[in-house]
Amino acid sequence: MKILVIGSGGREHALAWKLAQSKRVQSVYVAPGNGGTQRDKNLINLPITEIVELRKWAQKEQITLTVVGPEAPLALGVVDEFRAHQLRIFGPTREAAQLESSKAFSKAFMVRHSIPTARYESFTDPRLAHEYVKTHGAPIVVKADGLAAGKGVVVATTLKEAHDAIDFMLSQEGTGVQHNGQARVVIEEFLEGEEASFIVVSDGLESVALATCQDHKRLKDNDQGPNTGGMGAYSPAPVVTPQMHAKAMREIINPTLKGMASDGIPYSGFLYAGLMITKAGDIKCLEFNCRLGDPETQPIMMRLKTDLVDVLMSATQSQVNPTKSDGLDKTSAWPGLDVLELDWDRRPSLGVVMAAFGYPQNPRKGDAITGLPQDNEDVMVFHAGTSLEAGTYLSTGGRVLCVTALGGTLKMAQHLAYATIEGIQFEGAQYRKDIGFRALQGAKH
Repeated sequence: MKILVIGSGGREHALAWKLAQSKRVQSVYVAPGNGGTQRDKNLINLPITEIVELRKWAQKEQITLTVVGPEAPLALGVVDEFRAHQLRIFGPTREAAQLESSKAFSKAFMVRHSIPTARYESFTDPRLAHEYVKTHGAPIVVKADGLAAGKGVVVATTLKEAHDAIDFMLSQEGTGVQHNGQARVVIEEFLEGEEASFIVVSDGLESVALATCQDHKRLKDNDQGPNTGGMGAYSPAPVVTPQMHAKAMREIINPTLKGMASDGIPYSGFLYAGLMITKAGDIKCLEFNCRLGDPETQPIMMRLKTDLVDVLMSATQSQVNPTKSDGLDKTSAWPGLDVLELDWDRRPSLGVVMAAFGYPQNPRKGDAITGLPQDNEDVMVFHAGTSLEAGTYLSTGGRVLCVTALGGTLKMAQHLAYATIEGIQFEGAQYRKDIGFRALQGAKH
């Protein structure tokens, strides 16, 4: 098989790395890729980003399966374009991707289908948004309605922060985030509890859950500083007990897939539910993402032992032959997701993001990166914002690397990741020193 992965970040590096391990695979192309995918002898960078060009290239090269990493191409309709030309692609259609690309669509969908979520209102008029905040007070959450690369959410602890966020998100000079040509904010009640990332693979009807994970959104230790796209993650997340796992499937994932199908927008692809788990044991969905999380993908892929190609071919079988019986498509070796069981490394994994100087507000680019170790089975340095020029790795984005390790315990995985980081240098590097702290506080070791 030839496989194409669309994207250039750490998530795509981890996906491509895992897909290349399959015995079924001849070549894995990453479009456009980064310095890390260029470094990997099992991967081939493809300098194409435009959707129609990618589709034409995939047809010419007879690509067996395309996997979409980031949200932007999904929102632009890359899946619709590939499917219209009978190309097998894993990801939601443009309409289904509104679960992420429009916060207002997502919240209205959750309310309509009785999926537990925070109370909210959406606004295009700044005056009405300011009045709502005055009435409800702080803390309160303000979200830009559109794709904001993980930075369109402000958890306002004061009224001033909330009012400033509204002005910023609804102004011409602000985030520039729009949905259908209009700036809009969604304002939600603040929920207290512990967050977890709950991700499933869906074929539109059935789904299979990936290992649980917990992200760290704030820039600094002890969850201080501004929100980011994610500064590190670990898997599994102890807060998602077996009972909580079943509850998430029953109350959030299954009703979402049923609801999308009943609305005439069947959802296939990775579906990421950001969960808030309260001390009372209640569960609410903070938001949906229509792809794997980053940096959650890196520790999850480190732990996955099942062939990822088999999983994604199973999830895309209906694109080839929609007739299934007994969970098995008679035309292939791939079972349906309803009978697929994933095998996981029992060891925990933990990834620490190394970010550029000035991240998240104004990340600096062009810093030389030295001291990168050789990849091995227990430690992988996944590249996110890097390029390889004349033999030197340079930073090209806000989040530069994700140093990810497996360990017999979470503490051991944490120690190995940080020991590896000590040998990597680039000027102004920022990283948290406490990734995994919530799980370790509750652990005996």
